[in-house]
Amino acid sequence: MSTSDLTRRGKGRRRGKGEQLMVEPAEFSSYYGRPVIKPPSWAPMDIAGYFFLGGLAGAGSVLAAGAQATGRPGMARALKTSSAVAIAGSAAALVHDLGRPGRFVNMLRVFKPTSPMSVGSWLLSAYGPLAGGAALLDRAGRLPKAGTACTVGAALLGPAIATYTAVLAADTAVPAWHDAHGELPFVFAGSALAAASGMALLTAPVRETGPARRAALLACAVEIAAAKAMQARLGVVAETYEHGRGGRLMRTAEVLSAVGAAGAVLLAGRGRWPAALMGAALLAASACTRFGVFEAGVASARDPKYTVLPQRERLEAAGR
Repeated sequence: MSTSDLTRRGKGRRRGKGEQLMVEPAEFSSYYGRPVIKPPSWAPMDIAGYFFLGGLAGAGSVLAAGAQATGRPGMARALKTSSAVAIAGSAAALVHDLGRPGRFVNMLRVFKPTSPMSVGSWLLSAYGPLAGGAALLDRAGRLPKAGTACTVGAALLGPAIATYTAVLAADTAVPAWHDAHGELPFVFAGSALAAASGMALLTAPVRETGPARRAALLACAVEIAAAKAMQARLGVVAETYEHGRGGRLMRTAEVLSAVGAAGAVLLAGRGRWPAALMGAALLAASACTRFGVFEAGVASARDPKYTVLPQRERLEAAGR
């Protein structure tokens, strides 16, 4: 009789009144402590940078369209420019990770709605020209109707650009990303809005940054609330967001985000230097969040307990 038979028998008797387990629950161990899944081999600057720059670009386009619609041309121009530069940097980081540009082009040969990578590739291809066109036409002062169309188009795609990378990460087998699929898009959305608000404070005329200061406060609330909810629900996997390099980055992000948002509301309207400092704090907070999420994912893949223990907990909860 095998050990698994005894275990099943023990579980069967456990359901009966007063029955005792025949064997002790097995202690978890993997083959020589090796990872159960292959840890990501991506370079942090490529993938976490791709996450951060995409968020900055997408949320920046939304704020730029709002600034243009409310008569804030300086803020609109600054954010259109930063979004165009950021999305170019995001695409460059992705291509660098892929190895050569042809691999990105190959991803456009098909459109697969169930694949976040396929949808994301098409989003980047549609959003990039719109963001670039909005910035160039605004700077050149030519073709205002075409510039407005590009601005509106980029703003409509902006939220998807800012958050699809969260779906992309959650679609992997990496425990710290996959198990956080419910909260990770909100963490990325808050982080993206914080980065765009920070960029506005850093580069736009101070008199036009009122909406960006209020957006920074909203972004801080969303990002911190979503991150706390994520860590509270993840169980043992939350350790990767609380300890090690990922934990340090997430704690730094939380402090910088709180300082940046509070300073944006209280100080940033008083002059160029306070606005620039608070903007830099918000940008740094957003970058720390993206790199923290990346490092937590790598740590969770390297330790097999983060793969196996949550699966066992789910099986036990289902009564199997």
